[in-house]
Amino acid sequence: MREYEHGLIEKKWQDIWDEKEIYKASNNSDKPKYFALVEFPYPSANGLHVGHPRPYTALDIVSRKRRFEGYNVLFPMGWDAFGLPTENFAIKNKIHPKIVTENNVKRFKSQLKSIGYSFDWSREINTTDPNYYKWTQWIFIKLFENGLAYKHEMPINWCPSCKIGLANEEVVGGKCERCGGEVIRKVKNQWMLKITDYAERLLNDLDLVDYIDRVKIQQRNWIGKSEGMEIDFNIAGVEDKLRVFTTRPDTIFGATYMVIAAEHSLIEKYKDRIENLDEVLKYRNEVSKKSDFERTELSKEKTGVELKGLRAVNPATGNEIPIWISDYVLITYGTGAIMAVPGHDERDWEFASKFNLPIVEVIQGGNIKLGAYTDTETGILVNSEFLNGLDVDKAKKTISDWLEERNLGTRKINYKLRDWVFSRQRYWGEPIPLVYCEKCGWVPVPESELPVMLPEVENYEPTDTGESPLANITDWVNTTCPKCGGHARRETDTMPQWAGSSWYFLRYTDPDNDKNLASKEALDYWMPVDWYNGGMEHTTLHLLYSRFWHKFLFDLGVVPGPEPYAKRTSHGMILGDNNEKMSKSRGNVVNPDDIVMDYGADTLRTYEMFIGDFEKSVPWSENGVKGCRRFLERVWRLQEIVKDGDEYSNKLESSIHKTIKKVSEDFETLKFNTGIAALMSLLNEFNDVGSITKKDLKTYLTLLNPVAPHITEELWKITDLGGFLHDTTWPIYDEKKLKDQIIEMPIQINGKVRGKIEVSVDDTQDMIREKILKDENILKFMDGKEIVKEIFVAGKIYNIVVK
Repeated sequence: MREYEHGLIEKKWQDIWDEKEIYKASNNSDKPKYFALVEFPYPSANGLHVGHPRPYTALDIVSRKRRFEGYNVLFPMGWDAFGLPTENFAIKNKIHPKIVTENNVKRFKSQLKSIGYSFDWSREINTTDPNYYKWTQWIFIKLFENGLAYKHEMPINWCPSCKIGLANEEVVGGKCERCGGEVIRKVKNQWMLKITDYAERLLNDLDLVDYIDRVKIQQRNWIGKSEGMEIDFNIAGVEDKLRVFTTRPDTIFGATYMVIAAEHSLIEKYKDRIENLDEVLKYRNEVSKKSDFERTELSKEKTGVELKGLRAVNPATGNEIPIWISDYVLITYGTGAIMAVPGHDERDWEFASKFNLPIVEVIQGGNIKLGAYTDTETGILVNSEFLNGLDVDKAKKTISDWLEERNLGTRKINYKLRDWVFSRQRYWGEPIPLVYCEKCGWVPVPESELPVMLPEVENYEPTDTGESPLANITDWVNTTCPKCGGHARRETDTMPQWAGSSWYFLRYTDPDNDKNLASKEALDYWMPVDWYNGGMEHTTLHLLYSRFWHKFLFDLGVVPGPEPYAKRTSHGMILGDNNEKMSKSRGNVVNPDDIVMDYGADTLRTYEMFIGDFEKSVPWSENGVKGCRRFLERVWRLQEIVKDGDEYSNKLESSIHKTIKKVSEDFETLKFNTGIAALMSLLNEFNDVGSITKKDLKTYLTLLNPVAPHITEELWKITDLGGFLHDTTWPIYDEKKLKDQIIEMPIQINGKVRGKIEVSVDDTQDMIREKILKDENILKFMDGKEIVKEIFVAGKIYNIVVK
């Protein structure tokens, strides 16, 4: 027997699979379809680390199993290649982003191929390919034509040093992640997409899909539907009002102050009335340096400034109450103003306690000193005039009716979900296919002129004005209005990275189509995606954005159903061996190339799936890798004990059927680690028995193949099992065979176990007695004595009483 040389074996089979195109899906097949999808990666200069293969291997296992089960499987791969990281690298290293992307894709692809994934590479896509982003632009135009894309003044995170707008995740501690400089808030005219028009459908249609619970919970929380009231608070001495949204109008008698966002227009409008304007403006400037996330999620210390000279009037009590500004209220959420009820809201209580503001209990039984937000859903109203004595539900209805009768408020459904900010003032992104004409306004580029190509430029660094670098290319910017033929200017903002990833799964169904984003026939056949797996960090925005675009395309009649993904699961991260997230700065990154070279791709794949619960984060272990390598070496040695035989070995038959059942179920329920453990246990039984039939080996290699495809294919050929393993079918277990056919039965003499004998589950008492009386090790305990009684429990025990 030759040694297990993983390098030669894996290269050999990867070449065979490529040459035979065995993983190429067909758009015309009599087989049932199965569309398995993993989130396509952002190809960075760093290449893969060992966290990337975890989800890819999981869905590769599912895809390979489906092929064995007779499905026409589409398991594609592509590149989410626009975005800031590439642009940053390009600027720093003076290399064009296009070249950076090409190099990164080449590296990523070679790494993925070395691990032996069964991707259909004939359908490879790249979001930076003009043939791809032509259709991203087409979708945007359709959104614009249907009133779902609009321009709006929006505060953004702005880095004065880098001269670019930053997403919230690019602001760390009030500083730019790229240069470390102070970030401020700046108002920009941004393109927005009206995802809020689809909020209710995005929420309700979660009932149509098979998503794991934690994904559905994140979707619902992000959409954040709430029913309540919009209530107007007059501002004393002026005509203006402050409108607030609250889900708890029943607590209005406990509203002792108001808080508005630091950016609220009220400040500019009434700056002459604000007695401490300098203090207010100073605080507003400090707030402008924080991202929304820092203001709402990270801020522990409550800060704020009272607008002295302005007072609001509580519409229920008629009392004047102070108006404050604070960073925990955002202009982009709700109305940018809240009524603060410190007796029954923890956040408001902390603020009121710090600034010595009144705290009034209006729900009986709440502990005001601790925030008093417990038991407020079912309590009884107090200190609330005509609401006193009512329970919360009745109080809500009563006060809502009272406010509406007096035109002081209206019932309203609100969503936490905000419209999607779609502009980026950067170079490396899809050009927005609109032009601005002084006469006609914003006009779409004709479909016949798509794609609007990203122009080649020498300098793709930000401009001094904060506009996209495209703004400096005058011969590209200046154009003709498609509507009136007059002078027009192209939009110089580009799309965010989210754009290309919001519909990429559709392009996989028909990637070379130059007439449509995909043909109706291909979409009708393949959609929806049957199983989509990705990281938990993408189960809010990416999932919402792509579901939104898909629903819009469904409304246009482009796609056959309202939801893109029938099933969505998510995996946990693989951490460094120090239990921290892998990163270059922490020095704990493990390169999969090293594992493939030293131990083999099959070892990497096996360990990635055996490392622990797929849905939880787990630390990397070099010893664990070595253990999986030893397991595969033991599998390799099975060729030494295989013998001819087209039936299961009698002693192994029950265990094999149990393993088929266990592995089949575990591969479907993300329990890859316990499925592999079952295969390890069966391997031990093979070796304990000392020989196996070819049928035993066939089934074992088929079950292991989705995890370790190279070694199993090679063993199939070496042991002459016929044809190719990848052409076989998935084994089926027999329910009747799950029960052990051969068992060890304890034999007692006068109540004491004196030995065990192997019996068949079908053996009669007489047959077992005959075996006992032939076993010398048991007979010696009887010592020729007379048998006076026999107690037999089938399948359990045989007790012989002698004297």
